[in-house]
Amino acid sequence: MNNASFYFEAPQSEPVLGYLRGSPERAALESELARQSNEELEIPLIIGGKEVRTGKLGKVVMPHDHGHVLATYHMATPREVQMAIDAAMRAKESWMTMSWIERAAITLKAAELISKKHRARLNAATMLGQDKNAYQAEIDAVCETVDFLRWNAHFVSEIYAQQPRSQVDQLNRIEYRPLEGFVFTVTPFNFTAIGSNLNMSVALMGNTVVWKPATTSLLSNYALMQIFEEAGLPPGVINFVPGPGSTIGDAVIAHPELAGIHFTGSNATFNTLWHKVAGRLESYKSYPKLVGETGGKDFIFVHGSADPQEVSVALLRGAFEYQGQKCSACSRAYVPSSLWQEVRQRLTTMLGEVKVGAPDDFDNFVNAVIDERSFDNLMGYIAKAKDSKDVEVVFGGLGDKSRGYFVQPTVLLSRDPHFATMREELFGPVLTIYVYEDAHYLETLKLCDETSPYALTGAIFSKDRAAAVQACQVLRYAAGNFYYNDKCTGAVVGMQPFGGARASGTNDKAGGPLNLLRWTSPRTVKETFMPATDYRYPYMLSR
Repeated sequence: MNNASFYFEAPQSEPVLGYLRGSPERAALESELARQSNEELEIPLIIGGKEVRTGKLGKVVMPHDHGHVLATYHMATPREVQMAIDAAMRAKESWMTMSWIERAAITLKAAELISKKHRARLNAATMLGQDKNAYQAEIDAVCETVDFLRWNAHFVSEIYAQQPRSQVDQLNRIEYRPLEGFVFTVTPFNFTAIGSNLNMSVALMGNTVVWKPATTSLLSNYALMQIFEEAGLPPGVINFVPGPGSTIGDAVIAHPELAGIHFTGSNATFNTLWHKVAGRLESYKSYPKLVGETGGKDFIFVHGSADPQEVSVALLRGAFEYQGQKCSACSRAYVPSSLWQEVRQRLTTMLGEVKVGAPDDFDNFVNAVIDERSFDNLMGYIAKAKDSKDVEVVFGGLGDKSRGYFVQPTVLLSRDPHFATMREELFGPVLTIYVYEDAHYLETLKLCDETSPYALTGAIFSKDRAAAVQACQVLRYAAGNFYYNDKCTGAVVGMQPFGGARASGTNDKAGGPLNLLRWTSPRTVKETFMPATDYRYPYMLSR
């Protein structure tokens, strides 16, 4: 029996490979891109460790070439959802009673498999299925996924070590029990790492899971599921159930053993789930825990002391990396009039050099948006901007979906700080800039705070320390992750725990210990060594 007291030290972040011409990692990735492009997978459900095929089929296509089918997948019906719940409940007892060290060992093995054996496979699946360029895939599908798996082993070491004080006549303990029931995970298309973490963080704490992956990330998510199994994840701990969100969600929410929901996606969908759960509270064994990250309207705020080149690079990378399809992407900016013309010139010059196209061409910085619905939504906002007398198209404004869903990087200048593209989440390569008078710095900070219902990420660019501190204070609740002199994207696991409040979610900070604690139901255990043998208080015995 292994009775060691174990502690996983804080890991180093997974190194980001460069994919330079002639490098071995680039050769391996190009080979894997070719292999995956030339095959069509069949993706089943995986329930209780077994592949399940329903015959109700859907297609996974390349966003940059939507006529190219990468995979056919089987969709769940209510019957398979019930099967997944049953499998999760059967697996629960053995999984939660397994030593946490053994559970952590499985996650660490998965990290090693991704870092070494399956690096090219997972990157290629993310590039082709979710249209990320090589760098964006590398930092997401491999590095962030690996970091979550390794850092969570460290965080759980710290959590389990947190114990109450005892005295000579008693022993006090806290048992970090998993939740009673199963957890429903709903993962988005835009980050392969989220597909991993929303499941493996929950499982690490002893819970079992029903996983509804996004249809548009099925290629990489199926690869993840297979890697988890290769790492030794027991059958039924995570049940992979693609299919229509309403079909799966309704069946899950109706079950009395629902213990929690781990969600990343749209504000509207999370609100719907919350309403449905609230309407059935009396039917659950315990109150379900709802943890959600729901998007943002993220900003870069520029002070007059900032460097125009630093600002311009941050705007370009913050707004247009991965086509702006990040919850943290810069979607609005506030630039002082004293810097605007120089920022405009530098930004448009750099954007004129940016290449747009397929992700397997390594020269392309911007690729396609995820699907036709996203394309149409974005082009609708751009059309609204073109029709407005208050908005000028500074750059871009064009799109083409004839072969792939390509939206050109677009910069809008709005004279109305409350125009729709300054308030509403677009989730695409559209940046709206509002130019303010330098003397109105404080008033514009307050305007930024009050304009959008979201509060996920934001940044201040300033060489004036007092101005930066003032921005941090005024924008205290406007961003859960706030950056000084950096773009508002790029949170790193273990360094910048990620999450926001207001309409951006429950702010439970993935990439830190706070999120893991949400998947526990602590129990305090007190043992008294010598129980009382007389009911009377001491002063009663003195008579």
